[in-house]
Amino acid sequence: MNKSERVKFVLSELAELYPNPPIPLSHKDPYTLLIAVLLSAQCTDVRVNQITPQLFAKADNPYSMLKLSVDQIRSIIRPCGLSPMKSKGIAGLSRILVDQYEGQVPADSAALEALPSVGHKTASVVMAQAFNVPAFPVDTHVHRLAQRWGLTSGKNVSVTERDLKRLFPKTAWHDLHLQMIFYGREHCSARGCDGRVCKICRTLFPNRKHAFKARKS
Repeated sequence: MNKSERVKFVLSELAELYPNPPIPLSHKDPYTLLIAVLLSAQCTDVRVNQITPQLFAKADNPYSMLKLSVDQIRSIIRPCGLSPMKSKGIAGLSRILVDQYEGQVPADSAALEALPSVGHKTASVVMAQAFNVPAFPVDTHVHRLAQRWGLTSGKNVSVTERDLKRLFPKTAWHDLHLQMIFYGREHCSARGCDGRVCKICRTLFPNRKHAFKARKS
């Protein structure tokens, strides 16, 4: 298959497997999504969804969050890992949202990335899932699969994001990002597939003789 054929096959296969991919992090609005995505760094979505109800019961908006101390936030989110950094980030971004945005999450990538503890991937997720703005967040699953499927050189996540945006139509970005995450977890994990095991890898590269080692993000 050439690259164009690989793109068509990936779109078709993932759409069949995951026709309506759900957003995996529980949330009710842009703010709670932003907090959940921040907490998901180096943590599973399952664990985040176990912890956020406790946090949001006390504070589900930036005004309420500012009534909690950093230590109180940290004690709640500790099971998510990196709690010292994440708790300071949550408190810091909540302060900025109150002071500069009337408590609202800005629908602007640059403004989001200027918030404490909010990187490009987190901002992209919020833009796509909270505001329906075309974005293609690249996490470890997406980065790994894009390399295994010959869709990017995979030098880094920025290159992978650029390549995927060039290959796939904007209308597909939202679902495709989620579909690749689910497929990576269920069929093409870092240890469960070496580029020759899952259906998509086998179909795209049937003559691949050796395990494919993807670059880490």
